[in-house]
Amino acid sequence: FHRLQLNPLRRPGGDREMVEILALVLQHDEAVVLQAVELVLEAGVPTKTHVLNLLHRLIDGTPPPDTIDAPQALRLAQEPRANVERYDALRRETRHAS
Repeated sequence: FHRLQLNPLRRPGGDREMVEILALVLQHDEAVVLQAVELVLEAGVPTKTHVLNLLHRLIDGTPPPDTIDAPQALRLAQEPRANVERYDALRRETRHAS
């Protein structure tokens, strides 16, 4: 729990999020909550939402998928490229309009 605490406290409202995560042990077995926290830390996504997701998966006995296979229709044929020139042009238009 201490390792998890370091992450939410860096964000606004993180103290409340940490309290809500700790309060999960009042409703669920502490060992299962701790296991969910450890999995979240391993995944590198230390958020309350992720803890809840993994906690419910552990309780239901549903293992998280190793990989997600997207249907061919959803796969990108070409990776998108960032175009900051469009953003800069929009900023200039907005600045000139005011």
